[in-house]
Amino acid sequence: MMGRDKAHISIADALGALATRAGTHAMSLFAHGSLLVKVYAPVETDPQAPHTRDEIYVVMRGSGIFFDGENRRPFGPGDFLFVAAGRVHRFEDFTADFATWVIYFGIEGGEPELPG
Repeated sequence: MMGRDKAHISIADALGALATRAGTHAMSLFAHGSLLVKVYAPVETDPQAPHTRDEIYVVMRGSGIFFDGENRRPFGPGDFLFVAAGRVHRFEDFTADFATWVIYFGIEGGEPELPG
């Protein structure tokens, strides 16, 4: 994992770090408090299970379909996707170059909903 003092990580640096770990499709890059940032680039299928914390994806490159547990929607570079803790989700029919930032935050079980 890159140090806490590294406040700038380019897409090229993130993908380069992941490429150094053959057979790995996810890698932690930055942590601070409850924040954890990873790079994720699954190959052919997305095997992930629901996570214990809320998460955000920001698509780096590639496209496909995102299943959020209820709906399927197309995604592409620059798209922002939010998944609440414990929710089934996955990337489907994605291109071979697909990669995304994964940002976990908050408490185990997810942040409480705010009124309004």
